[in-house]
Amino acid sequence: MKGKTATGLMVGLLSLILTACTVVDLDANGNPIMPKDPNAKPGYSNQTPQQIAESSWASRVQQPAEKQALSWADMETKSHTVKAGGSESVFVRAGGTVTAFDNSNERERSLTVTINGKPVKVLIGPVLRSNAIRDAAGYRFEEFTNQVQYAQLTKALNRHAVQQLPPVDASWVGKPVQALLAVSMEPNQVDDVVAIQLQQGNP
Repeated sequence: MKGKTATGLMVGLLSLILTACTVVDLDANGNPIMPKDPNAKPGYSNQTPQQIAESSWASRVQQPAEKQALSWADMETKSHTVKAGGSESVFVRAGGTVTAFDNSNERERSLTVTINGKPVKVLIGPVLRSNAIRDAAGYRFEEFTNQVQYAQLTKALNRHAVQQLPPVDASWVGKPVQALLAVSMEPNQVDDVVAIQLQQGNP
């Protein structure tokens, strides 16, 4: 009897333990797929900066830039509203004539484009030292794991932008160009101008 009683107790305990367990689905590698923490902040913690740049480029950079881009004149007007000591970045669509191609530093090349009668330095890389694309696209620090990932995203976005550009050389000088740009502004002035799209010819 004692053996039967003990067996009954064991069965009862196992039933209780199993009842208390939650069945968790497994992924392709056999690892448990844990439900998302409802209190977790949205972000890109499981992606590399390059993956973030590539996966979100169309929705957060290209499409907003094409739909919401300001004219160069409207951007200049908007720069008057930037608070002292602050900065702001926006997307801008502009046309002009290329007057210079600076290849003196092969890693930090630029075009000078006359836009509305003024010479504008447009950065074309391959290295772009600017946060203009990231900030114009509205990426926020809270979306990322830490400051390092946020800073690395800037470089990843800039690299991705350069990959979208056509080959640019001295033959562009003297020709009209249409450009989609990310522009960072300080009060009453333009800071950085980064090329997102470049196309020779008039609109």
